[in-house]
Amino acid sequence: MSRSRPTRALASALVLAGALGTVPAAGSTASAAPGSTASAAVTTDYAAPAATDYTVEVDAAGTGPAIADTMYGVFFEDINRAADGGLYAELVQNRSFEYDPADNAGYTGMTAWAPTAPDGVRGTVGVVDDTGRLNERNRRYLRLDLPSGGQGYGVVNAGYNSGIRLDRQRYYDFSLWARTGAAAGTPLTVRLTDPAGANLAPPLRIVVRGDTWTRYTGTFRATATSSTGRLAVTGTGGGTVRLDMVSLFPRDTFKNRPNGMRRDLAEKVAALRPGFLRFPGGCLVNTGSHYGYTAPNYERRRSYQWKDTVGPVEERATNANFWGYNQSYGIGYYEYFQFAEDIGAMPLPVVPALVTGCGQNRATDDPELLRRHVQDTLDLIEFANGPATSEWGGLRARMGHPAPFGLTHLGVGNEENLPDEFFTRFQQFRAAIEAAYPEIMVISNSGPDDAGGTFDRLWQLNRDAGVEMVDEHYYNSPEWFLQHNDRYDSYDRAGPKVFLGEYASQDNRFYNALTEAAYMTGLERNADVVRLASYAPLLANEDYVQWRPDLIWFNNSTSWPSASYQVQKLFMTNVGDEVVPSRASGTPGTTLPITGAVGLSTWATSAAYDDVTVTAADGATLLRDDFSGGAGQWTHATGRGSWSVVDGAYVQSDAVAEDTMVTAGDPGWRDYDLRVTATKRSGREGFLVAFGVRDTGNFYWWNVGGWNNTQTAVEKASGGGKQTMIAKPGSVETGRAYDLRISVRDRTVTLYLDGQEWGSFTDDRVAEPFRQVVTRDRATGELVLKVVNAQASEAATRIDLGDRVRVGSTARVTTLSGGPDDVNTASFTPIQPRESRLTGVRNSFSYTFPAYSVTFIRLGVAGTATGAAGVAGTATGAVGGGSMERTVR
Repeated sequence: MSRSRPTRALASALVLAGALGTVPAAGSTASAAPGSTASAAVTTDYAAPAATDYTVEVDAAGTGPAIADTMYGVFFEDINRAADGGLYAELVQNRSFEYDPADNAGYTGMTAWAPTAPDGVRGTVGVVDDTGRLNERNRRYLRLDLPSGGQGYGVVNAGYNSGIRLDRQRYYDFSLWARTGAAAGTPLTVRLTDPAGANLAPPLRIVVRGDTWTRYTGTFRATATSSTGRLAVTGTGGGTVRLDMVSLFPRDTFKNRPNGMRRDLAEKVAALRPGFLRFPGGCLVNTGSHYGYTAPNYERRRSYQWKDTVGPVEERATNANFWGYNQSYGIGYYEYFQFAEDIGAMPLPVVPALVTGCGQNRATDDPELLRRHVQDTLDLIEFANGPATSEWGGLRARMGHPAPFGLTHLGVGNEENLPDEFFTRFQQFRAAIEAAYPEIMVISNSGPDDAGGTFDRLWQLNRDAGVEMVDEHYYNSPEWFLQHNDRYDSYDRAGPKVFLGEYASQDNRFYNALTEAAYMTGLERNADVVRLASYAPLLANEDYVQWRPDLIWFNNSTSWPSASYQVQKLFMTNVGDEVVPSRASGTPGTTLPITGAVGLSTWATSAAYDDVTVTAADGATLLRDDFSGGAGQWTHATGRGSWSVVDGAYVQSDAVAEDTMVTAGDPGWRDYDLRVTATKRSGREGFLVAFGVRDTGNFYWWNVGGWNNTQTAVEKASGGGKQTMIAKPGSVETGRAYDLRISVRDRTVTLYLDGQEWGSFTDDRVAEPFRQVVTRDRATGELVLKVVNAQASEAATRIDLGDRVRVGSTARVTTLSGGPDDVNTASFTPIQPRESRLTGVRNSFSYTFPAYSVTFIRLGVAGTATGAAGVAGTATGAVGGGSMERTVR
């Protein structure tokens, strides 16, 4: 998960557009379906006809690349509260009182807790860190000084979201560690209540005895259903009692495992039938926390290290998560391996390479620290695969899994921005692993983006070193996914294989899912190069969203699949064993010139702009502004920075505000030169000059000194998402005036910095809305025809299977269709698969694919080169929706 360009692009998408724009056919307008949130339709660079006829020609007896069983998988990162309060079934937040303002300014040791005195007789409460702690990793505990009288004094926990979810007649296991100085012991009452204090289960009575930390347990059976429950622990009798690791777990976890996973979330992941599980990140791996790498001291703010996450849960560290909150490590490496096994997925852990990524640029120069991390990685492999008689295999066995987990793949590093520094360290990891465990595939990466200097350099290093597999990450606009279906067609078949570890179109609407589906047909067509692929992120708690889009959404009482989940599930449960050669006709149309107004913006920076001129290709002046008469020609959205004319320049003075764009001119302008003088006054980055501005979600901008003032790039925003057109390293000096000129001609843009040509690009890729791929399912003898129609018009299509096969007369069809702006929510899920039966199928037949749809047709065939005998089509992996029968005419 990248903290650099994708984060900026997503923030921009949310601020500017708030939604995905669609790419309708010429003359059409996308509208919101019932229950969805409407957004302005994106104007497109491609004029398509209102209706198009297509052909799909299939060499039904031919064979193409084999598709690995692990082709599609899932990637879990603890972002959006995906673990604590999410997949991890623990219901108590801050159960060990380790939250701290050093990790999050809003935290204290009592976060999610509050004192309670049912009869008003109060004692004192405080979080303590001293030598009386539970252990060196679980340092803090709660001290309760109880009043001598009254009915009890203690604390109450509110859980996550609106409270603790309880279901009537379900069992909940409670535990805590406690000790007391009272000679006669300290009675505790533990209750599950509603916010007003009414019981939701019969109370538990516990007597804490002795001044040694001891674990106490009990079980509740809920008498009512609630999503706003509370857990209250009160003591009586005076004296002091100390509490730690206060836990409440639903007994009904996935596979009924103790310390396990929340059932509904785990079941949705399992229903994808993933071929692999990549864990535990992501940015939290290679940066761990915001504080980089430190020697082990079991203190706060450390990098993510797997040994902190295994063993008894009360002895695991609590760490500051990269994404701004604490993680308990209740889900640790043992639980990740166990979960992978439970869902039938290959485990694929990722370890830090000691070079930061995700918008940070640091590399360790401590050889001893690097040596220790390399050894930790070897120990991890032993933990996964070693015999129970080995040191780390023995720990795995003691935790409940004597047999090895069968680790075969391991990633080193994630989205590093320093390619040479990363690769030097990667080679040390790789050499050590291959020497000790030659059967393990060691996976490298290509940085945080789909192109650019870091990407090119890392790919060169990986190719030259003969690395087996390279992890690519990118989050782009829906248009990018339609434009780059052929991305892997030209990759070297003899070079490293690709692990597409993170990708997504930048929103959760159905149109985003359609463009992802169109792109996935290209992944499958290139299955000899792309061996692994996983959408990201996997999970998002609706009350703690840091990143959008996400595959599965949830709150404390329910969960629901996004439209992208439905696309991923359709592909993942209908993969096939090999690609079947096929080709489809394209969509005719005309590429339109770049048109639009101009804009100025900043990002966490104060900057001044002056002497703006826009000149047409014929020399006519379209705009001239030296701001001597104010800024009346510019449109400034309320709340987007602080703009004013200061000393004859247009100044944005807020050095914290992000995406502050102001615009001027006509959205219909084309073939022009934009010139401006820009000066950085203060802040983290440089300045942004926009052109081709058609509306708030569709524009280009030259981002000079972006990404914490480390590189310069041109980004294209379309539909609220972004893609990079050209990028180079570069920074901006504070106080220096820069002369910027942008020349736009048709679809070619040339950029000049201080009179010298900085770079140019031609944006002439077509966003093809009709894509297809065919695969063969050897087990059933079927061909699976997968067609995506990501446009507003139906696609009347002639499908020709040739004459070398016999085709069954009946096929099974699974369809996803809906409005392009449809969004699945907790209460309304318009995007669900529908099953139907197609009769009258022949070797050549016609089918009309609905507008905005993904369609899988499973065709029974015989007489192919595979020797398949069956002719009856049987759909697999289809779920939900209604069914219908349709006859081919």
